[in-house]
Amino acid sequence: MTTLPFDVRNVHWNTIEGFDHIAYHICAVDEAKRIVDILFKFDANARIALHRHKADYITLVLQGELRIYRADGTLKEIRPVGSYVSGKADGEPHTEGGGDQDVIAFFSNRNVGNLVYEILDENLNTVATFGIAEFKALFEAQTAQPSTLVA
Repeated sequence: MTTLPFDVRNVHWNTIEGFDHIAYHICAVDEAKRIVDILFKFDANARIALHRHKADYITLVLQGELRIYRADGTLKEIRPVGSYVSGKADGEPHTEGGGDQDVIAFFSNRNVGNLVYEILDENLNTVATFGIAEFKALFEAQTAQPSTLVA
């Protein structure tokens, strides 16, 4: 089901080489509070890398529908626009992607110990990790948002 587009005129999307079908915009990294907030854009009719969440998280789907797939490729869940889901760290490995429309979702990762995500191969071996340090570096490297200060 096509949804109204989320206005991204002031969002600069970033990508990481080798990670297909996903773009990100980091909203905030708060080391003291152990929070990493990110907007993700998932390509329509595609899946991102197999991974596991290593921190508690909240998601809010802003555009499209977010599809969650088990490690074996079977569809587990469809989260329509407006879905708000709270999840715990160390859940089952999965992939995610869009339905017939690119998906935009807000992810708030909370109580981050060391890692936010583990990227896994088809045998569930960890091949890459992203934690606060990596997201802080990506945040500092991304293009700044336009100012919203009103004089």
